[in-house]
Amino acid sequence: MKAPHLYAFVASDAALAALRGDPVMARLIRRHGRASWGVHGVFPALLRAVVGQQVSNAAARKIFARILAATGAEPGRVLALGEAGLRDLGVSRAKARTLLALAEAGAAGAFSDFVALPDAAVRERLLAFKGVGPWTVDMVLIFGLGRPDVWPAADHGLVLQAMRHYGLASRGAVAALGERFAPYRSVAAHYLWAENDVG
Repeated sequence: MKAPHLYAFVASDAALAALRGDPVMARLIRRHGRASWGVHGVFPALLRAVVGQQVSNAAARKIFARILAATGAEPGRVLALGEAGLRDLGVSRAKARTLLALAEAGAAGAFSDFVALPDAAVRERLLAFKGVGPWTVDMVLIFGLGRPDVWPAADHGLVLQAMRHYGLASRGAVAALGERFAPYRSVAAHYLWAENDVG
């Protein structure tokens, strides 16, 4: 089960034109077409990202589907489950506590102004929550808010594909690679992620 999305982010002509200046990206654009993804809102994206920390995509999808079925990705319903209810759905104790803290904040409207905030301000506020790190924030910026210029250099799948396609040997080099794609780094990340699906 997938969280309903608010709208679809679709890569602009300007983004595609800029990325085509890079030979690898030009090839990936030809292979995968125009990049697009669902934008789900802050709290659903937080749920999905926290569940996805340090586990396989398959496991994360399964656990998130259970949470979504039980709560509709609504903060109040997550709070009603409590730690025991989340644990019954396959969430670890530490992640359950993080999700409950985020649900409490979400129910109080703490994320309602995020659409109007710059990336740096969103990052600062989310990182204040225990259990939320840079990767989780990157996922929220991309899939919760539809921000076009985020480079999730800590993402394992992105790192693997960046190393493969660009011949890079370190995570530091992958992080630096992102500067090449500004201000469309989220779109470039999408093309590298798409390669994970086709091998």
